[in-house]
Amino acid sequence: MKEQVIFFTIIMSFLISVLLSPIFIPFLRRLKFGQSIREEGPKSHQKKSGTPTMGGVMILFSIIITTLVMIGKYSDQTKVNVFLLLFVTFGFGLLGFLDDFIKVVLKRNLGLTSKQKFLGQIIISVIFYLILKHTGQSTEIKIPFSDFSFDLGWSYVLFIIFWLVGFSNAVNLTDGLDGLVSGTAAIAFGAFAVLAWNKGDLEIAIFSVAVVGAVLGFLVFNAHPAKVFMGDTGSLALGGAIAGIAILTKLELLLIIIGGVFVIETLSVILQVASFKTTGKRIFRMSPLHHHYELVGWSEWRVVVTFWSVGLILAVLGIYIEVWL
Repeated sequence: MKEQVIFFTIIMSFLISVLLSPIFIPFLRRLKFGQSIREEGPKSHQKKSGTPTMGGVMILFSIIITTLVMIGKYSDQTKVNVFLLLFVTFGFGLLGFLDDFIKVVLKRNLGLTSKQKFLGQIIISVIFYLILKHTGQSTEIKIPFSDFSFDLGWSYVLFIIFWLVGFSNAVNLTDGLDGLVSGTAAIAFGAFAVLAWNKGDLEIAIFSVAVVGAVLGFLVFNAHPAKVFMGDTGSLALGGAIAGIAILTKLELLLIIIGGVFVIETLSVILQVASFKTTGKRIFRMSPLHHHYELVGWSEWRVVVTFWSVGLILAVLGIYIEVWL
């Protein structure tokens, strides 16, 4: 029965995403919700200017509808975890929507200011923590590869803020090539679906596979050459969602491995900025890292497939560490 629930969940979310796209993409075109391409980015990306963005709305709609339907029908577990995941996903998605709206409608290419976005992310993270605290969630953090754990106590709130904000921005930074985030997110959420299932957290497994189906459906139209971009609406939501899953399953640090592609992309930006400010030299031709490989001559599709492959290897490694070690 449980296996059928997982199967129906991923099929439902996939179909919602796929069927919405032919309706929503022309709608975005009519509203002229086209992506503005940074002038300092790779020159090959200039031809993408005007491609509809804010496609993350389709992903959000698919995740929310599928999760509510499947949880309501098949799960008799407590619904608090589902509420938390939907809250953080919708909250970060709404923040991304405002950012996208300012970019494409008000024609302010940078969207929300960094302070506005950061403040919004912190507020959502604190609310997430307060609800989580009310459920009696443990404040211990488990160290992968071992049975060792340590209790953060009151500082757990700071960790949650850092994790939710950090990974929402990490996924956002990774969203720079056609299909890159869609594919890596499907792999990472799939890994957490397996782990949640293994721990007996059916509702979290259902949510996770709902995300997998939604992003795979979106990938049909987001693969190179992309007909639509997810925008910050999708990338911030996905980043917050996967961090939320890691927190609720008490696999917080394992996210560093399973979401390793997002971590590497973020580190490349940090290292690039630090190097340039301290030495005046750049480590990479351009950051995030996916742009570096483009500028050394790799095709966009080669970069994306390579990053998907790395993400798959890391996801399998994360499952192996948690289940078998």
